[in-house]
Amino acid sequence: MPEPVIQVSGLSKSFQIPGREVAALVDVDLRVAAGTVTGLIGPDGAGKTTLMRLASGLLLPDAGSVRVLDYDAGRDALEVQSLIGYMPQRFGLYEDLTVQENLDLYADLQDVSPSERPARYHELLQMTGLGPFTDRLAGRLSGGMKQKLGLACTLIRSPRLLLLDEPTVGVDPVSRRDLWSIVYRLVKEEGMSVLLSTAYLDEAERCSEVILLHEGRVVGQGTPSQFSEPLRGRSFRVRQPDTPPRRLQARLVTRPGVLDAVVQGQSVRLVMQDGERPQPGDDDVDGFTCEEVEPRFEDAFVDRLHGDREGARTLRPAEHDVMPGKAIRVSGLSRRFGDFVAVDRVSFEVSPGEVFGLLGANGAGKTTTFRMLCGLLPASAGELSVAGVDLRQAPARARGRIGYMSQKFSLYGNLTVSQNLEFFARTYGLRGSKRRQRLEWALSELELARYSTAASGNLPLGYQQRLALACALMHEPDILFLDEPTSGVDPLARREFWSHINALADAGVAILVTTHFMEEAEYCDRLAIMAAGEILDLGTPPEVKRRALGAEGEQASMEEAFIALIEDREVA
Repeated sequence: MPEPVIQVSGLSKSFQIPGREVAALVDVDLRVAAGTVTGLIGPDGAGKTTLMRLASGLLLPDAGSVRVLDYDAGRDALEVQSLIGYMPQRFGLYEDLTVQENLDLYADLQDVSPSERPARYHELLQMTGLGPFTDRLAGRLSGGMKQKLGLACTLIRSPRLLLLDEPTVGVDPVSRRDLWSIVYRLVKEEGMSVLLSTAYLDEAERCSEVILLHEGRVVGQGTPSQFSEPLRGRSFRVRQPDTPPRRLQARLVTRPGVLDAVVQGQSVRLVMQDGERPQPGDDDVDGFTCEEVEPRFEDAFVDRLHGDREGARTLRPAEHDVMPGKAIRVSGLSRRFGDFVAVDRVSFEVSPGEVFGLLGANGAGKTTTFRMLCGLLPASAGELSVAGVDLRQAPARARGRIGYMSQKFSLYGNLTVSQNLEFFARTYGLRGSKRRQRLEWALSELELARYSTAASGNLPLGYQQRLALACALMHEPDILFLDEPTSGVDPLARREFWSHINALADAGVAILVTTHFMEEAEYCDRLAIMAAGEILDLGTPPEVKRRALGAEGEQASMEEAFIALIEDREVA
C-alpha cells in the first residue's frame, strides 16, 4: 500500500477540567490514505477535533504518535504546519476587514510572495464564487460565504493535506453543495488529500473512506458501503396514509425491535434489530404498509452507537391550557437596516400545537424575523402578534409567553448547570415552590442532574443543547422559538431533541424552528422557504416539494426541493 498521509499509533490524549479528567482519545490506531477524501465521523465528544489538532501540531499527545506526511506532528510541528492546511470549526476571519484584506493578511502569514498572489487569488476567488465580493467586509457575508472565505484563506498556499473540521455546519444546502464541489476539485485537480469531519451523515457517503470515532476510540474504518452493507434486510420504509408522518414516527420509535425511526417524506424510515420486521400495532388503522429499502451509512451509525443513548426518555411537558386562536400572526412584516432590506413583506400564521419551519439560505432573513417575533428587534413595517399580543404595542408582555433558544449556545459558560437554571427561573419571575418545582423538572426531564455542578461551558454539545432548551422552557411558554437548535449536534442528539419537540407540540406548544438540516424540515407540519428576505413558498412539506419539482416531488428529498426553489429564483 502507498504511504499514508497520516499514520496514528497508540494515540491517547486527556484534558483536565474542574473536578475530573476527560479522556478525549484512547489508544487510537488509524491511517489516512493519500489523494482521497476521508471522513471523520462521530458523536459530540468523540475526539474528532482533538485528533485534528494533534495532527496539525497544535497539541502534544500524552502517549503514542501522529505522523503527518512522514513527520512527527508533535516534534516537527513547524514542518507539518508548512505542508498542511487546517480549517477549524471557528475559523478566524477578521470581520472588519474586506474579503481581499483577509486574503492579503493570510498570504502575509503564510509568507506567500507578492508575485505568486495574483494568480492564486484569481483561482481561489473563481473556485469559491467570491470574485464579485472582494470589497465586502467579511462580517457582512452570509454564513456560507464566510465558510468559503475561510477555506480560501486556508488554501492561500496550496497544501498537500487539508484538514477540515466540520466545514459545512451552519450553512445552507446550496452552500454545502458548493463546498463539496470545491473539495472534490482540490482532490481531482491538485492531488490533495483531505481529512474532513462532519455532523451530516449523508456527507459520509461522499467520502472514499470513513473513520468512525466514539468516546475517543476507533469503532470502525472502511468504505461507506462496508459500514452499511451488514444492515441489509434491517432497513424499512413504513407508510400510513391517514397518519401524519411525525405522529407515526413518535408511535413507531417506541415499538419493540425498533432501533431508529426518522421521518422521510410521507413515510417513516425504520432500522430494526437483527431478525425483526415492523409489524402493525393495535392502534394502527388500515393502510399500514412496510417495504424493505437499501441500507445507508446513517443506519450503520445508529446501529453501532444507539446503546450510548439508551435510557434517554421523551420529555413530559407540564400540562397547561392551549391558547385560543392563532399563536403567531405575521402580516406584511419588513425590516430595513439603512438601505438594506433584510425582511420584505413576510406573512404567515402558526397555530397552537403546530411545528412551523422557517428555511432559507444563509442571509435569507430567518434570524432577523425571529428577533422581531421575540420582541428583540422592532419591525420597520407590518403587523405581528404573538400569543394574541401586538408586539409593536406590548413587547414585554409578549416575551413572557415565549421561549427562545438561540442559534449559538448563549447561556453563561462559567456558571454551573444548576446556576444557569436558577438564574433563568428568577429572570422569568418564578418564586418559592413553583421555582423549586421547575428546577426539579428541568434536572429530571432533560436528564441534567448528573451535570448539575458542572460548568455549562464544559458540557458536550448535546447537553448544552438540553440545558438551553430547559432554560427556554423554564416558565412554561405557549410558544417556542428555535433558531437552528441542532447546528453542530450529532445525529443521535438531534433525534433525541426532536422527540422532545414533538412532545411539546402534542401538548399544545406552538413551535417555530429554523434549520439547515433538510431532513428535519420533514418533521414540520408546514414550512416557509425564504430567500433575500422574501418567502418563496409556504405549505406542507409534500406541497412545497410538489410545487418545486412537479410530479417527481413526491419521491424527492426536501433538500432537492430547496435547491430547486433557490436556483429558480436566481435564474429569474
